[in-house]
Formats: sequence, structure tokens, C-alpha cells
Amino acid sequence: MTNPHQHATHPDLIKRLKRADGHLRHVIEMLEAEKPCADIATQLLAVERAITAAKRILIHDHIDHCLGHGSDGDIAELRALAKLL
Repeated sequence: MTNPHQHATHPDLIKRLKRADGHLRHVIEMLEAEKPCADIATQLLAVERAITAAKRILIHDHIDHCLGHGSDGDIAELRALAKLL
């Protein structure tokens, strides 16, 4: 039996987040090597966008697969998730 919390998008999300983790480690190396701040900021923006995209995919997938049964709990959860977008 499969894990009910494992969705089809999770393997892709794991890959995306591992890639973002690698980029973040590179940012730390850039700081340690005293690289130019503009270059570091550019890389941080890339990390931020990658994480934001992963979060949106996760939330949209959750809405598509776990909500929609019409219960009051689903509506409250949807409102809480919307705040995270």
C-alpha cells in the first residue's frame, strides 16, 4: 500500500529542493570566498524562486488531491494554505 501523503509530484519536488539545496551551499561558498555581493544576491534570488516554486507545486497538488470534499475543515484548510502562497 502506498503512503497517502505521497503524491505524484513529490519525487519532482524532492529533486527541485535538492537542487535548491546545492545552490544554497554554493551561496555559502561564495560568501566564504568573499565573492561580489551582487553575484551572491543573484544566486540567493535563484534559491528563493526555486523554493517558492516548490511550495506552490506542493500546495496546488494538495488542493487538487486532498481537498474538495466540501467539508468545513477543507474550507478552513484551503484558507490557511492560501496564506502561504
